[in-house]
Amino acid sequence: MTDEFYIPIRIYIEDTDAGGIVFYANYLKYFERARTEYIRSLGFELRACMKDNINFVVHSLELKYLRPAKLDELVNVYAKVEQKGRTYIRFHQKVVNSTGDLLVEGYVKIACIDFETGKPRALPLELVTKF
Repeated sequence: MTDEFYIPIRIYIEDTDAGGIVFYANYLKYFERARTEYIRSLGFELRACMKDNINFVVHSLELKYLRPAKLDELVNVYAKVEQKGRTYIRFHQKVVNSTGDLLVEGYVKIACIDFETGKPRALPLELVTKF
């Protein structure tokens, strides 16, 4: 599981606090976008899962904020599958600026659940085989 996927994101005024640095919670949005685009790049549409009574939710996360991203900066947001279980995927994610500095790093565990009951269910085989 060595494939590392990334998307570029420009930091806009709406992303920052009064000091011009990214508000800490926005990194979670960036991580979400990178994971979603990674799954999409594999040819798997999350929207189609809902029709099959499948939903994906954040189970847990661990983040380290090392350096701030700043207004107008272009950063790359990475997503890499670190671990797969029967009902979950654990991603290693990070944000890196244009000079290669690591800004934020973390792990996000995504659980697969039944859309109606909210109970854990097995990951779709079509998705597991693409990782």
